[in-house]
Amino acid sequence: MKKESLTIIGTAHVSKESVEEVKNAIYTQNPEVVAIELDDGRYKRLMDERDGVEEHIDVIKIIKNDKVGIFIASVLLTIVQSKIGNKLEVKPGSEMIAAVDAGKEVNSEIICVDRDINITLQRVMNKMSFYEKIKFIFSILYSLFDDEEIEDIEDLKNQDTLDEVMQYFKKTSPSVYEILVHERDAYLAKSILGIEKNHIIAVVGAGHKKGIIHYLDKPEEIPSVEELTEVEKKGLPWVKIILSLIPISFVAIFIIAIFRGIPNVENNIIDFILIGGGCSFIGSILSGSKIQSALVAFVAGPLTIIHPLLAAGWFSGLTEAKYRKFKQSDIANLTKIDSFKDIWKNSIFRILIVVVGTNLGASIATLLILPQVVFFPMLSKIFGG
Repeated sequence: MKKESLTIIGTAHVSKESVEEVKNAIYTQNPEVVAIELDDGRYKRLMDERDGVEEHIDVIKIIKNDKVGIFIASVLLTIVQSKIGNKLEVKPGSEMIAAVDAGKEVNSEIICVDRDINITLQRVMNKMSFYEKIKFIFSILYSLFDDEEIEDIEDLKNQDTLDEVMQYFKKTSPSVYEILVHERDAYLAKSILGIEKNHIIAVVGAGHKKGIIHYLDKPEEIPSVEELTEVEKKGLPWVKIILSLIPISFVAIFIIAIFRGIPNVENNIIDFILIGGGCSFIGSILSGSKIQSALVAFVAGPLTIIHPLLAAGWFSGLTEAKYRKFKQSDIANLTKIDSFKDIWKNSIFRILIVVVGTNLGASIATLLILPQVVFFPMLSKIFGG
């Protein structure tokens, strides 16, 4: 790749002007390659949506692979972007579609240069603190239902405005900024450098242009592919280890109490089952589940509380997916959600909310109620308190 033959177009993803800018540049320059800020999966989904091909979402697989949180975050981000696009009468990703169509017209090779969105979201979730996750969720929900008019979207491509927005983003959500912006700048630059053709037009979000240019000028600063795509946390996941020790401690307390002949252990076991199952049941019902799913949550709750690798929500969610049949229209309507009422009507969201609600109920039982009602009193008896 020759840098002097590279043109980087910084776009606003919901901008009519960006669409025209991209098309004009490609028609004028007739590049060998059009590089787009998409991964292969997002490229396929964008093309399928444009061509009217219905998307298949395997809800059961999402639940079994414990990807509910990532899926919900991804969909909410898509909804927010779609809402902005609706206000501006431009579909999100229109400039990427325009780049692909124009590139094919002039026989350019189309290359996706972005990191897999699933890796990006997983890295975000792994790196964010609990406080950042809560703030992130509330900011998305606020954006989802905010009806404030959008000012000139083209101003976001102005470098001074961009610098101001990026600095605010970096200050308020440093972990999210690191993953969504800084790391992807490096990945996009590395992908562009790896293109073997010379004349290239790269179509990227305006917020990435400055960072990409920096890494193209200083490629030695680009981390390795392994560093940019690793999804596991470095070091020991202490929080998970501690949380795993809680159910192990519960089992140990029961075993010690039985062997030491502590009276009324059977009553403690019944309390454990009723509280663990009851909280899971309530969490499922309050999430709007069907009664069958709530009953499964009641049975699964106590068992999953003492098994650190299982979650009650998986079982209630799978049951909900069996009884609450979702249609292809639910998938199409994900990007048309404009209120909590729309969310509540969407079967896909309803199923996943049941997973979250059941797990929340089981967590409340595990962390707050069971220690106070069952296990601290048992420890007191064991040690003669």
